[in-house]
Amino acid sequence: MDIYLDANATTPVLAQARHAAIQAMVDDYGNPSSIHSTGLKAKSLIDGVRALARRLLGAGDGQLLFTSGATEGIQTAVLSSLGALRERRERGEAIGSLLLYGATEHKAVPEALKHWNRLLGLGLQVQAIPVGTDGLHDLAWLAEHAADAGLVCTMAANNETGVISDLDGIAATLQAAGSRAFWMVDGVQALGKLPLRLAERRIDYAPFSGHKLYAPKGIGLLYVRPGAPFTPLLAGGGQEGSLRSGTENMSGIAALGAVLAALEDGRTFRSGTQLQRFRDRLAEALLSAFPGLVFNAPLAGSLPTTLNFSVPGLPSRLLLDLFDAADVRVSGGSACSAAQAAPSFVLQAMGLPDWQTASAVRLSFGPAADEAFIAEAVARIAACGLALRRSCLAGPSEDPLASDGVLQLSAGGASSWLLVDGERRQAWVLDPQPEFNERVARLLRCHSLQLTAVLDTREPTLAATARADLLQACDAANLAQLITETDAQGWPGSTEAVYTLAPPASALQLSRLQLPADATHPDGPRAAQPVWLLQREGAPALAFVGAAAEHPALAQLLPAGTLLCSDAPGPAALRRVATTSEAAGEPAISPATLAAFVRSQPGLRLVDVREPYEQLLSDMPALHGAELQALPLSRLADPAQGAPAWLAEPGRPLLFFCRSGGRSQQAAQTLRRLGHPAAWTLEGGLAMWQSQGEPVFMPAI
Repeated sequence: MDIYLDANATTPVLAQARHAAIQAMVDDYGNPSSIHSTGLKAKSLIDGVRALARRLLGAGDGQLLFTSGATEGIQTAVLSSLGALRERRERGEAIGSLLLYGATEHKAVPEALKHWNRLLGLGLQVQAIPVGTDGLHDLAWLAEHAADAGLVCTMAANNETGVISDLDGIAATLQAAGSRAFWMVDGVQALGKLPLRLAERRIDYAPFSGHKLYAPKGIGLLYVRPGAPFTPLLAGGGQEGSLRSGTENMSGIAALGAVLAALEDGRTFRSGTQLQRFRDRLAEALLSAFPGLVFNAPLAGSLPTTLNFSVPGLPSRLLLDLFDAADVRVSGGSACSAAQAAPSFVLQAMGLPDWQTASAVRLSFGPAADEAFIAEAVARIAACGLALRRSCLAGPSEDPLASDGVLQLSAGGASSWLLVDGERRQAWVLDPQPEFNERVARLLRCHSLQLTAVLDTREPTLAATARADLLQACDAANLAQLITETDAQGWPGSTEAVYTLAPPASALQLSRLQLPADATHPDGPRAAQPVWLLQREGAPALAFVGAAAEHPALAQLLPAGTLLCSDAPGPAALRRVATTSEAAGEPAISPATLAAFVRSQPGLRLVDVREPYEQLLSDMPALHGAELQALPLSRLADPAQGAPAWLAEPGRPLLFFCRSGGRSQQAAQTLRRLGHPAAWTLEGGLAMWQSQGEPVFMPAI
């Protein structure tokens, strides 16, 4: 059952809202522009919802028009403002040279400014208002630029951090500067959480979106101050008093009205004090589960329903996968930007360190949250922390998962390799990279491993520097048994030419070979370099070759069928000595055809390529007729369990899966590229496989 903690992206639809929408479709289906009784009934419904919104928003005599959502409201407000500015300029009036928006504003705002500025031919400068590390607008900077601004756009509360803007301070700054600028305030995250008192402020425009507060998607509101210029974005039949043409979304308006009525009656939604208490419980659970966690915005100045945090050493992608495995739905920031997998521009604008922007996670809940929902969320957060500790990714662990064999550490554009001999409690690191040093040190501490050797395929100076950096990152207790008598390539002087790892690592043998110099390399002559060869009887060998995957002498140096482990990131690091044609056929299997596929593939092995911390948190779905294997993508090169073992059984069908289908697709494509003819991926992963009939745990709404 899911715990949904991504309410700032969207919310479920309130039960009363669902009922109201259906009733509008069944009973109040008339066109509000019609003058017969059915149309008049529909018109009355719209007028009632508008009056309710006016009371709740403190809109006074301002216009309130129904839109499709906040983006349409923003576009309308920007078009109206910029159209008025152009008219002023055509009359010979000064309009200023700037269009200002908060640096942490939703992308819909600067994109709208650029769009209409270009189309209307204004040629004004679109500029961001800086914010401090607390996320608040720099009012001193605004005071310096306000007199030259034609439009100022800010938000009532930030969608990523929950930071509440100082609207009164902004209003006072504009007034003190004598600014004639129009002012738009994005009220999306404030609806139902903050008193906006629109008529008491000099706000010209304020867009709202229903689906952020338990109404359906496709319905919103736009407030327009009395006297503020207005240009319809949609012209046509003259609906909404000719402010927004197009037949009204009756079911959406009725649903929004039901939500607003619930806000007004005070029984459905929690008070600010209750929401604050809920957030404090979630914050305490996060701090307990994740050592070193920091909140990216001051809680005292943020919405009581939003937490934005980062954990040192854990990128947001890892944290999102972790929470998702526990069926806790959170996000890395704005849902509109999530697919881009970039650091949060909001946190960057606040001047936070790179590690915080790359590790940021947003947790948000709605005002309908109840005690049972928060209690379950706290329990799931604790389970996530335990899974990380057992995976040696956070804090000490009394019961770490087994770590024997080959582990690939991959991020950005590079990979390192870790070879663990569990019985002897020894670890060998190949081609260390600085971004993985803390991870390696944490693994050594967690498993009480001794760092036996640091091997490298790079030239001696670079290798020596990388080795020294790794040793510095590892504490003295782990290095007590480090073999310090090594040659220039890192091979321990007391070790024979071939080192055999003890069972249960399946008698893996590690040896050293030497690649000759390559004077014909396109990037310049290459000196001779070591190659580290790992062999297991009955399976293809692994050769750790660093950047020399294209070296012309590899085919002669290595045993036939050897797999190359290069310094490339992810599964791309695993390849054959000689090019192997990729197996033909479509590698993706749809969940809808999964049962038939299993019946057609006797002996099918279903391989879960999620990481151990995800596997710990999930019950594997039953699939009759298939054998289940858990092998993380980071262990794809493991000789005893991964690609080398699978390639030794080319007739064994393999179906890979993960959370969303991305990592399993990489695994299947890699196996096919290596020559395995029967490797597939489950399209859409567990997210689509388990989507039918899976309940989502939300407050009772």
